[in-house]
Amino acid sequence: MDQSSREARPAVEVTLRRFDLSDVDAMMAWASDPQVAAVCRWDAYESTEPLLAFIRDVVLPHPWFRAICLSGGDSESRPIGAVSVTPTGDPCRAELGYVLARAHWGKGVATAAVKRTVATVFGEVEGLERLEALVDVANPASQRVLEKAGFSREAVLRKYGFVKGTVKDMVMFSFIDTDPLVE
Repeated sequence: MDQSSREARPAVEVTLRRFDLSDVDAMMAWASDPQVAAVCRWDAYESTEPLLAFIRDVVLPHPWFRAICLSGGDSESRPIGAVSVTPTGDPCRAELGYVLARAHWGKGVATAAVKRTVATVFGEVEGLERLEALVDVANPASQRVLEKAGFSREAVLRKYGFVKGTVKDMVMFSFIDTDPLVE
């Protein structure tokens, strides 16, 4: 496809909000998808009961776990994914994680959610100076999300993470509080 036949994609607008127990059915739509779960540390959910327990016991008490929702239209408040900022042992650092329903992959939604997270989280989490994201080297799409959101690729950490029974090489990305926000 040449440059003249490409159409500019309009910017995707997302909102981030806290989850509620009533989000279990919307979350199940993507949390039960084996392709979505394949790149996550968790396995696809097979029923809503354990997912409801996860929302109640992990998501709701989490300090920064948000639902990704599309702005406007009928689906404005329905979660199509999630983004979290999890504290580490060091109070100046936190780890970013995100997941998105497969129907929204490749449309700029994850990038928009990460940008919105970066734009707000440093003002909401006291003492936060560095946001880190670890991505499997075999997941180039997620690496592109972070690059488009203004994260710096720092290093490949060889044999760094044990994910679903396999030791993985991971790419470390970071965004620090003095980095410029990407429009």
